Amino acid sequence: MSTPANGSRPLAALAIATVFGVGYVPVAPGTFGSLAGLVIWWLLPSSAAIQAVAIVALFVAGSLAGSAAERHFKKTDPRYVVIDEVMGMVMTLFLNPVGFKGMVLGFLLFRAADVVKPWPANRLERLHGGVGVMADDAMAAVYANLALRLINHWSASHLVIWSLMG
Repeated sequence: MSTPANGSRPLAALAIATVFGVGYVPVAPGTFGSLAGLVIWWLLPSSAAIQAVAIVALFVAGSLAGSAAERHFKKTDPRYVVIDEVMGMVMTLFLNPVGFKGMVLGFLLFRAADVVKPWPANRLERLHGGVGVMADDAMAAVYANLALRLINHWSASHLVIWSLMG
């Protein structure tokens, strides 16, 4: 997906990497990319198989598009690339039975994990090209998914979190 000889930009790759322009939002593009991920998760059928295929497809497409975007912007993990946040949100909510409050909590947990990047997420972002762009967010999503599971399990018997959020 390199730039063609005629100088045109790799438009398809940039459209995927920026989630059709969401990444160009001037303030907090990662947050807006995560919101786009919520919309995509909400639109997906609740089938575990379909969501798993979507996650793999997002990772592969994001890795390819992320590499093209890095070449285009001449920068590692450019802020405009938000396909990783979309995948991260779908992964965070994967197999988690949540309603609206759970979606919001998943969003907050993923954003926190994505910003803090606890080990090994901070190591994975060092991987080369688009794989590095996607892998650190995938690991942050694993942390957020597990945290959401624990909270859901704990709150099912205690209901404190949900009563505080309601």
